Amino acid sequence: MGNKVAVIFDEIFLKHDPGSFHPERPERVKVILERLNKEDLRPLIQIFPPEKAEKEEILWNHTESLYNFIKTSAEKGTFQIDADTGGNEYSFEAACYAVGAQKTGLKLIFEEGFDYVFALVRPPGHHAERDRAMGFCLFNNIALAAYYARNYYGIKRILIVDFDLHHGNGTQKSFYHTDEVLFFSTHQYPYYPGTGNYDEIGTGYGRGYTINVPLKHGCGDDDFIFFYQNLLKPIAFQYKPQLILVSAGFDCMLDDPLGDLEVSCKGIAIITEILREIAYNFCNGKILFSLEGGYNLKNLSEGTATLIKTLIEEKKRFLHYEVSPSSYALELFRKIKDLLAFKGFWEI
Repeated sequence: MGNKVAVIFDEIFLKHDPGSFHPERPERVKVILERLNKEDLRPLIQIFPPEKAEKEEILWNHTESLYNFIKTSAEKGTFQIDADTGGNEYSFEAACYAVGAQKTGLKLIFEEGFDYVFALVRPPGHHAERDRAMGFCLFNNIALAAYYARNYYGIKRILIVDFDLHHGNGTQKSFYHTDEVLFFSTHQYPYYPGTGNYDEIGTGYGRGYTINVPLKHGCGDDDFIFFYQNLLKPIAFQYKPQLILVSAGFDCMLDDPLGDLEVSCKGIAIITEILREIAYNFCNGKILFSLEGGYNLKNLSEGTATLIKTLIEEKKRFLHYEVSPSSYALELFRKIKDLLAFKGFWEI
């Protein structure tokens, strides 16, 4: 199935509504669906419905009290957890299917022969912590994807890459203590949720397995490509992941209403190509993407289109990209490199 990207979608993802005028609105998924239906993309994808996650699966990463809180809140109708995060009577079900989409995606990868899966889900997940829903997120989809991979397929080395504008605090917390997951995040900093500085590198067995790249406003393609090529790639080649999971947040792109990073479609294509190269070398080419943020509708539709087209391109380019990183990026790279080298974790 290497010639098609499996897309996982259900109408339930359109029914989740966090409130009037909320940036995380159903239109985000609608515009991606419309774009997928155009003739240049339709032959490249195959759409599958998600399974619904079981309660005990969600409890791998979340407390029973959080699970029950979201379930009972949705039963009452419209609810508000904090200033950013709310839902309606469909939100609990949508969140369970967003998690279950990860299980379906891994089945397609490990049992049906697909190389690439894109989980087109709402609500997003990477801010959700063990006992707390926050930042538009109810359950942590990508963290639970890692648990599915470990518990159902025995995968021992998982690379999670998060290119969302916001730091995936929930995902980081889930695996901060383990070397079975390598978490790599590029994000705007200092910014919501306030975590993700470069010196956050994990604890205990997980020390050195969290890599944060806190970028400042205005960073764009050259800075992103520089870090993916010169930091992620050499570390991933040493870690040798058996699976790559990606929190795909298109709010890192230029003109997103919630942020100030400046990645273009070309940048998305090259990041995708670098991930493909890592997957080609260590994961039999297997990558599961799951939608996170992105609040500029054109970026969502074209960013997703670019990602899917890059995955399906026959020629394996795997080039070294010549870029001109900013002085900020070069200084940040030096700090991260010195920290990791001093601790003896990775050769960069």
